[in-house]
Amino acid sequence: MNEQLSNALVSIQEQEAQESEKPPSTRPRPARPWRVAVIANVRGQSAPTDHQAEDAGAEFDKPETIQAIQAAIESDGHSTIFLQADASLPGELQRFYPDICFNIAEGLGGDAREAQVPALLEMMHIPYTASRVLANALGLDKTMTKRIWREAGLPTAAFQQFEQGDEPLDPVLRYPLFVKPAREGTGMGMGEHSIVHTEEELRKQVQWVLNNYRQPALVESYLPGREFTVAVLGRPDACSYSRKPEAYEPDGFVRFPVLEVDNNGTATPGVYGYLTKTLHTGEKGVPRFLCPAPIPQRLSRQLQELAIKAHKAIGALDVSRVDMRLDNAGNPRLIEINTLPGLTPNFSDLCVIANAHGWTYNELILEILILGASRFGMLQAVEPIALPKIKEYAQISRK
Repeated sequence: MNEQLSNALVSIQEQEAQESEKPPSTRPRPARPWRVAVIANVRGQSAPTDHQAEDAGAEFDKPETIQAIQAAIESDGHSTIFLQADASLPGELQRFYPDICFNIAEGLGGDAREAQVPALLEMMHIPYTASRVLANALGLDKTMTKRIWREAGLPTAAFQQFEQGDEPLDPVLRYPLFVKPAREGTGMGMGEHSIVHTEEELRKQVQWVLNNYRQPALVESYLPGREFTVAVLGRPDACSYSRKPEAYEPDGFVRFPVLEVDNNGTATPGVYGYLTKTLHTGEKGVPRFLCPAPIPQRLSRQLQELAIKAHKAIGALDVSRVDMRLDNAGNPRLIEINTLPGLTPNFSDLCVIANAHGWTYNELILEILILGASRFGMLQAVEPIALPKIKEYAQISRK
């Protein structure tokens, strides 16, 4: 926040204080520094337990990402410790007993592994960031997520789950189709062979998923249009706790710019799959990330609103990332939601999007931390400060 906007906010607060004969409010601050545990699965140090597919553990974080999150949290005066999300976690939590946990753990094994750490923290009555148990379990299960979205009237491509491999194809589905594991993230199990055009290709790819991932295969209508990912941050009372209240709209959510993923000419053409996601900026075969996406404002707003509805439909909290594609007619269709979006600085989609919106990495991490802490009564709410006035001054300061 620049000096002009800061002065404007102070002016508004002083004016309201004079009118109400109460001292001006300030943005929420902890009464004391917090002891924060960053919980994650580290690539190369956490071994998946339920399968050994080629891309097993691809969604785990690198040590550099965890260190960046710790540095961001410590920049606000808190102390941090890293805890591995494995069988040692319950004992480590008892020994360290943090005030709050910054959770980015993917979990080890099982069909709802991203819910493992939140469930443990709920049982131990330890506050934590991001979505709770049920939303994390649902978000990882793409089929259940799509069923909920469909029931809520949200647009998603026609789909069918295969558990045996020999189920008759739903007549509503027409080739080409897209095949992927029903309960994986980070593009795992997705590549050029995921797009199938015949019965023979369908059965072969479904069986490959069943054999390699030991879980159902999700088959859906292939969406040939442009691909977008939308960041969701906030909740209805976010302004009462945020240090960036001017960034939120009246419904409590930030409208970040939309990011477009251009897969043409990538390592997996037309598919934002695992191999493509292992590449870094500048390497051959990496997608083009366009943020803000070069699309009309009307479509951008449509995607933002759809992402928030998708987030709320599964009960996600505070932060998520929603992926979409356009169909043949140019209409957006929901693909999936990530309730634990990646947080690698200058690389993960959420970080790229926040940066394009003018947020630093530290601001993003601390906002996620603050939103999580406020759910557990760790911060005292303040009365939202004349939000329309704040937005007016924010616009002036950008000119």
